[in-house]
Amino acid sequence: MSTTERAGRKEWIALGVLALPLLLVSMDVSVLYFAVPFISSDLGVSATEQLWIFDIYGFVLAGLLITMGSLGDRIGRRRLLLLGAIGFGVASFAAAYAQNPEQLIVARAVLGIGGATLMPSTLALIRNMFHDPAQRSKAIAFWSAVLMGGITIGPVLGGFLLEHFWWGSVFLINTPAMVLLLVLAPVLLPEFKAPVAGRFDLLGSVLSLTAVLPIIWGIKELAANGASMLPMVAIVAGLVFGVLFVQRQRTARAPMLELGMFRNRAFSGSLAANTVASLALVGNAVFMTQYLQLVQGLSPLTAALWSLAPSVGVAMAAPLASVLAGKIDRAYVIGAGFVLAASGYVVLTQVRAESSLAGVLTGAGLLAAGLVMVMSQVTEAVVGAVAPERAGSASAVMETCSEFGGALGIAVLGSIGTAAYRADLPSGLPADVAAPVREGLPAATAAAAHLPAQLADTVLTTARGAFTHSMNVVALVGALLLLATAITATLTLRGTTPTPTKSTPEPTHEQASLEPAA
Repeated sequence: MSTTERAGRKEWIALGVLALPLLLVSMDVSVLYFAVPFISSDLGVSATEQLWIFDIYGFVLAGLLITMGSLGDRIGRRRLLLLGAIGFGVASFAAAYAQNPEQLIVARAVLGIGGATLMPSTLALIRNMFHDPAQRSKAIAFWSAVLMGGITIGPVLGGFLLEHFWWGSVFLINTPAMVLLLVLAPVLLPEFKAPVAGRFDLLGSVLSLTAVLPIIWGIKELAANGASMLPMVAIVAGLVFGVLFVQRQRTARAPMLELGMFRNRAFSGSLAANTVASLALVGNAVFMTQYLQLVQGLSPLTAALWSLAPSVGVAMAAPLASVLAGKIDRAYVIGAGFVLAASGYVVLTQVRAESSLAGVLTGAGLLAAGLVMVMSQVTEAVVGAVAPERAGSASAVMETCSEFGGALGIAVLGSIGTAAYRADLPSGLPADVAAPVREGLPAATAAAAHLPAQLADTVLTTARGAFTHSMNVVALVGALLLLATAITATLTLRGTTPTPTKSTPEPTHEQASLEPAA
């Protein structure tokens, strides 16, 4: 097959099929936001178990992305997609009918395994179906929009389901979609695996897992509970295993990752840009959720519905970036996306506790639109910079960088916000309320509920003002970071070619059809 052959109607319909697992996996990150109180009441969940129910999905997904990307390159990406769909559907059913917290935690872990198979498989299959760079750019723009849409829709859908059904419905909705995927995928999706991939590197897989998991866990723990020995030891241990993983990839006969990919500045520069974009997006989301609910006083569902207001502009960002990239160097589109996102942060520096929703939603919308432009283009750059037989592992590396970026966003921007919040608090607060107020806005709000009306009003006004100021400081830091990244990314990625230099011949449709189907 010529790399310039254009995709037809079948491939575009197949892209819609690929949107099913991607939408559900991205929704599963946020769909639990409203369900936790119902789960806690029904299953008697402790505070520690609640954290594990939330976090185990993301931990397992992040730790296994590189493994699953490499496995898909070897056994076939459609086969891995279908196996992941089966696991994801069964685990969703098990989670919906969990009888105790332990069962739910295990089911969430299996969902993470399924998610790790689905995400790199969808992106790698796009690389195999769309060989024309212009068409592939549009397909990846759609992929990026679906990914962001799932994260945005998750809380809204969760709130709607919980108003009409029991908490298990937020999981059970996954099963019919996975059944539909199992029916349509063998008909519409091509099979692809690397012509010469070698044996699966089990030791490399274990090393990648023991490198990624401790680092992400440690970063999140430091962000949540401050500096302590155990998270720091975990991060150091993860870095040591990371070095061992790299050494293994240098010496293995059939490595999971071809380290030569990182010498391509289109690949490595795009990974760095994607990490910063994820950091900025997740870091802002932490503050935005608290601002809407605890400063503006909106209910969780109302806050989620209002957060959909800028989604029309955000949905147009990826297609617009794709069109622009067809006319000018992609590096300038990525740089423009970072500048647009920085302008959103600039708007957020002007938000006050008494501000209207229009200002904060405008800032958040500009930020999200700019970052979607960046993410769609760096995704295309990563996928297009490698040979088709390496698309699975390359996609997995990009998704892992997104997970790292999100964890860093919570840790770095969250720590800056906490320091700014505490520095802005007055020293004259009564001793019995000073401690909870210093803990943060959620603790201050909870403490104010048990205080006399006048004192409660003082506490809330003080805490809300300090929190909004901290959000302004974080927005200023974020704007400077994104502007610096805009310059660096433009200079690094300028002139990079969007088409890969293949290391091995690409199979034809006839050859691909001979590969084992699921």
